[in-house]
Amino acid sequence: MGLPHLTSGFDLVERLDLGTHLKVHGPLAPIGGERLAALAERIALRGRGGAGFPFARKLRAVADSAIRRGVRPVVVVNGSEDEPACRKDTVLLNRAPHLVLDGALLAAEALGARALVVGVTRDSTQRSMEHALAERGLSHRRGAPLRARVQRNPVRMVTGESSALIRSADGGPPKPPGRKVRASEAGVGGAPTLLSNAETFAQLAVAARTGADRYRATGLPDEPGTVLLTLSGAVARPLVLEVPSGVPLSYVLQLAGAPPLLQGVLTGGYHGRWLDAPTAHEAVVARAALDAVGGALGAGAVLPLGQDTCPLGEALLVARWLAGESAGQCGPCHRGLPAAARGLEDVLQGGGPAALEALRQVTRAVKRRGACQHPDGSAAFIESALAAFTDDLAAHVLGGGCGRTVRAVLPLQAVGEGASGGGDAGPSGQRLAVDWTLCQGHGLCADLVPELIQLGPDGYPSTAEVSVPRYAQSRAVRAVRRCPALALRLEGNPTDPAGAGGGSVLPVLPARLPARGRHALGSGPAGRQAPISGRTVRRTTFRR
Repeated sequence: MGLPHLTSGFDLVERLDLGTHLKVHGPLAPIGGERLAALAERIALRGRGGAGFPFARKLRAVADSAIRRGVRPVVVVNGSEDEPACRKDTVLLNRAPHLVLDGALLAAEALGARALVVGVTRDSTQRSMEHALAERGLSHRRGAPLRARVQRNPVRMVTGESSALIRSADGGPPKPPGRKVRASEAGVGGAPTLLSNAETFAQLAVAARTGADRYRATGLPDEPGTVLLTLSGAVARPLVLEVPSGVPLSYVLQLAGAPPLLQGVLTGGYHGRWLDAPTAHEAVVARAALDAVGGALGAGAVLPLGQDTCPLGEALLVARWLAGESAGQCGPCHRGLPAAARGLEDVLQGGGPAALEALRQVTRAVKRRGACQHPDGSAAFIESALAAFTDDLAAHVLGGGCGRTVRAVLPLQAVGEGASGGGDAGPSGQRLAVDWTLCQGHGLCADLVPELIQLGPDGYPSTAEVSVPRYAQSRAVRAVRRCPALALRLEGNPTDPAGAGGGSVLPVLPARLPARGRHALGSGPAGRQAPISGRTVRRTTFRR
């Protein structure tokens, strides 16, 4: 929509190789450290991965730490887009990989970085970025001026968290480490690390070519430039769209074919916030503007809901998925998120005001206590749904429900998607079953795998059989071995995903509410100066 910046050339070819990239965008000369920080400051560049941290402050913090410690830093591109509602970075990495690399190499040159890591979670993005690095002559071989590589992680929500990506780049598991250490101080290999997402680096490359004044001519004065959005949910055309900041949200929804009458719009993705229909109609696409009306730009996901579905039932499907995406490392995530999903289910099944108050207590309890931001974002998603759909909530709490079916219009991860990358995503093919003739209600199983087994009012498991995701498989085995009454067993073939059956990680609602959502979404001036590559990168001092 409007003049393309990040998406220039998309109408010409499916993927811009290095030659086509240079014809479309032109060459790019290195920029000194302080000049690059000043450019990022002038265009008000913030991280486009969700947190929105000012890029110039991050760049200077890494430079200061590197100079103080006398250590060459590392640059990390976060392309781990594992939320089913987001595909903008995937589009960039697949179709314009060299634009992302331009921004990353600009930062690497300015900082005198020793290494570049690109984090991805999909076959397509891995192939695209490995090919792009090869086109530039970049590799991970010893002795290279800049060692560059692609880091492949499993498709899980928590693998895109910055500390999880850094941990995996160091050879550890792709999970948050549980301690809060600034990447600018100690990131990959203990070195100061500049980490930002793919769109952020692409925006930096665009601004470096056009200059700050021309870049600022697009969009709002306080948030210049364009924004990449992923539109899905109740739309006729799920798509990734580049728009100038300040565009009315209603017009963006119209382009995607959203229904004229909406119940609400989820902004920012599954760690974002809901807007009711009147507010969404008046909102504009900008970080500050959305924050002011209770929304969020976040990772750029926009998901409207029509009038023909139960909004809280849709939210429950997402809450269950978020609980299943836990790394299982801390109590607020491991125990709190399954409890929050069960609490929302209790509300929808007529639990009344007591169930609603219990749900609110759980969501308050998990905040600011986790090893990463996953518990906070997931709890905020549920709280926002309760606040946005008050009429629907009242119908469930005080009456017999809203009367609408749940159509599963919010995209959830397709079974097996990204599984070829290894890791612990997806089903294990096994089921955890309770033998009622032996169970004595010790409750140890609920302590070991609370996302799979919950105790009922009588102190016994509330369900007889649940499917086991791969990430919980080892703990399910431990629960079987430690059951004092030998009342648990694992069934099914662990190597056959089809053996997972129809089980659900959490108890399901009545049959009209599907246990699983839809599949995720599918997928400057010319010149003769050589582009930035591994051959031009050298150790430099970040001067002010």
